[in-house]
Amino acid sequence: MKRIAVQVLATLFILVMVMGCADEKGPAQLAMKAAEQAVETTKAEAAKLAPKEVAALEAALASAKEKLDKGENKAALVEAQGLVGKAKDILAAAKTKKDELSKQWTELTEGIPQMVEAIQGKVGSLSRLKKLPQNITAEKLAEAKSGLETIEADLAKAQESFASGNIVEAVATATAVKEKTAKAMESLSISAPEPAKS
Repeated sequence: MKRIAVQVLATLFILVMVMGCADEKGPAQLAMKAAEQAVETTKAEAAKLAPKEVAALEAALASAKEKLDKGENKAALVEAQGLVGKAKDILAAAKTKKDELSKQWTELTEGIPQMVEAIQGKVGSLSRLKKLPQNITAEKLAEAKSGLETIEADLAKAQESFASGNIVEAVATATAVKEKTAKAMESLSISAPEPAKS
C-alpha cells in the first residue's frame, strides 16, 4: 500500500507539474508574439540609428524562443516580457538620436550649398583668366576643379542617404563634405560666404 501511495503521489506530482507547464505555455506564447512584434517594429525604426542595440535585442529574442522550444516556459515568459520594455527603450533612444541628427543635418545643409557656390564662382572666374593671380598656381586650380567635382558628388550622396532614411550616413558624409569645402575655400583664398537671411 505504501508503495502504491508513493507511486500515486509521484504521478500526481508529475500531473501538477505538467498542468503548471501547460498553464505557463499559453502566456509565454502570447508574450513571445508581443516580443516578436516589438522587436520587428524596433528593427524597422531603429536599425540604422542603433544597430548594436537592435542586434542585441534580436539575440535576446532568439534566446527566449529557444527556451520556449525547450519547454522552459516560465523563463521564456519572463524574458519575452522584458524584451518589450527593452524594445521601447531602444525606440525612445533612437528617436532622440534621430532628432539630434536631423538638427545637425539642417545646420550642415544650410551652409554647404553657399560654400560650394562660392567655390564654383571662383573656379569659373579663375578658369577664364589668361594669367592666374600670384597666389594661385595652375596645379592649385586643377586640384580645386577636381575637388569641386568630389564635393558635389559627395553632397549628392549625402542627400540621397538622407532621403532614403539613412540619416547617420547622411550626416557623416555631409560633415566630411563641409570639411573638404572649407579646405577648398582656404586654398582658393575665398572668404566665408554671408549666411542666408531668413
